[in-house]
Amino acid sequence: MDRRSFVIGTSTCAAAFASGAAFAQETYPSHPVTIVNAFPPGGVNDIVTRPLASVLEGILKQPVVIETKAGAAGQVGAQVVASAKPDGYTLLSHNTGITGYAEVDKLFDRPAKATRADFIPLARLIADPCVVLVNDQQPYKTLKEFVDDVSKRPDAIIYSSGGLYGATHFPMALLEQAAGGLKMRHLPTNGGGPAITAILGNNAQVTAQSVSASLPHIKAGKLRPLASFGGERSKALPDVPTLKELGYNVEYYLWVGIFAPKGTPTEIVTLLNSSINKAVHSDTFRGVLANVGQDLAYLDSAQFAKFWEEEGKRIDAVVKAIGKQS
Repeated sequence: MDRRSFVIGTSTCAAAFASGAAFAQETYPSHPVTIVNAFPPGGVNDIVTRPLASVLEGILKQPVVIETKAGAAGQVGAQVVASAKPDGYTLLSHNTGITGYAEVDKLFDRPAKATRADFIPLARLIADPCVVLVNDQQPYKTLKEFVDDVSKRPDAIIYSSGGLYGATHFPMALLEQAAGGLKMRHLPTNGGGPAITAILGNNAQVTAQSVSASLPHIKAGKLRPLASFGGERSKALPDVPTLKELGYNVEYYLWVGIFAPKGTPTEIVTLLNSSINKAVHSDTFRGVLANVGQDLAYLDSAQFAKFWEEEGKRIDAVVKAIGKQS
């Protein structure tokens, strides 16, 4: 090999190496980001995540795509993201229900499919108090009327939820316990939207859903709120008393959070944290929340992680109290 060939070959290799290094260190994000929504359309996750994605696109300068992966009270979507490459391009929109998955698996003596350790909490977006709702075919005007009737007719009333051991199963279980052991039949569905569809069609008579997901149906007169699980009355439903006002020591919120798979690089987590912070405090996002009767309850990554640790203790206790159901 002559000197000229050697120089050309060396230069070519150096250029290829430099190109490869530049590719490996490409600026995030360089292509579309996917947020997996673990629940069907119509529920609070869908209502909150879509406007977030729209605002994030302008901040990240890349498309942010919503991909629905519903099933098993949100476990299907959670498992998809838990096993995804931790590169910041696959995120998860989930809710309170994700907190109890490992405890449920423990209850049934089976290997955990997804644990809290599989995810990095990026941001909590909202913390929506659930509302006890009956449909317009029911006679109940107050929670007392409802509780009195259920007490007289065990297992006659059916309540719908977004899935067994899911975010809208927990509040009804808590109400049953707080009211002295009410006995109702449980109709688990595939998400908050289907649970609302079930009660609208009178396949169930009562449910506990978030304010934002149920407000359009309340305004239309199709659903009647009897009580709120919030610590104080909802601004969107100021005439609806809280359970605590009515003598039940119960408080429960359906929160929505965004997660990344464990192992996602710190610098990407930091960028996503700041980007989501900008998005949720934008006039556009706040306007969407206001339109559905929702308040921002934002926690950044560090705050959300601390909150989720405490929330885990509460939800694990609820799962144990529910016991084995199938």
